Amino acid sequence: MVFDPNQRGPKLFVGETNELINRKAKTALAKGLVPIICVGETLDQREHDVTEQIIKNQIKGVLGGLSSSDVERAIIAYEPVWAIGTGRNATPVQAQEVHQLIRKLIAREYSWTVAEKVVIQYGGSVKPDNAPDLLAQRDIDGALVGGASLEVDSFASVVGAC
Repeated sequence: MVFDPNQRGPKLFVGETNELINRKAKTALAKGLVPIICVGETLDQREHDVTEQIIKNQIKGVLGGLSSSDVERAIIAYEPVWAIGTGRNATPVQAQEVHQLIRKLIAREYSWTVAEKVVIQYGGSVKPDNAPDLLAQRDIDGALVGGASLEVDSFASVVGAC
């Protein structure tokens, strides 16, 4: 299968596009909420080495038309689609590379000041055993925790890694 790295973004489980996420983020911000805007590639996209282009397209699409102050108030989460509910996760190096890319893209579009202020979390199967290494990465500001939050001891371990 050949991937078009210029695609407007994959329609995922619930049919959300970059444009729809952008509208949702704008609405949330207008209502005083803090949106958590997730971006990430599928396993096929990662295996075909188009992760960077996919993330560039997603960031451009989901942040389009947002002001610097809007972006500073939002949370960006890198959540590789291939890690959702699979128990698989990006290595700390892979996660750092994408987080660094996201920060550079925000700096290019807005400024380094904005890029430094925006919270960028990792959200792909964060667990007590991988949280310390993931959260030690320079550009990973926190974790978007799913299944590990359902057990108190597990979640407490992840929180402790922060």
